[in-house]
Amino acid sequence: MTLAEITAPWLALHSALGVAAPIRDEAHYARLVEFSRQLAERLPDDANDPLWALVSLIAGRIAEYERGNHPWPQIAPHKLLAQLMLEHGLSQKDLPEISPQSLVSAILSGKRKLNLRQVKALAKRFSVPMETFAE
Repeated sequence: MTLAEITAPWLALHSALGVAAPIRDEAHYARLVEFSRQLAERLPDDANDPLWALVSLIAGRIAEYERGNHPWPQIAPHKLLAQLMLEHGLSQKDLPEISPQSLVSAILSGKRKLNLRQVKALAKRFSVPMETFAE
C-alpha cells in the first residue's frame, strides 16, 4: 500500500468531520458528538476493534473542547452515576443494561470501576459523551 493510499482516507475523514484539528465551534462540536455516538452504538464491545481508536480520537477532541466550553464538574465516575440516577429518578434496578443490581451497587460504592461496555451504555442512556465517565 502506498503512502497516498493510506493518507487519502484520513484526508477524506478530516474533510468530512474536521477530526485532524481542534473543534472550531458549537456546530462542529455537535457534529462530532453525534458522529461518535452513532459510531459507538454500532461497534462491538471488543475494545480491540480498530474503530474504537477513531472513537477515542474524537472523544479526545470533544473532551478538549468541553474543558474550555462545557466543563463537567470534577467528580468520580461512580459519584457522577449516582448524581445522574438521582436526577433521573432511577434506582439500581433501573440499570439492567449496566450490570445486575449487585454489581451496580459495587460500582456506586466505588468498589468496582466501570468497564467499556458499561461506559458505552451509560453514555447512551444519559446522552453524555463517553469520556464523562473517565477517571
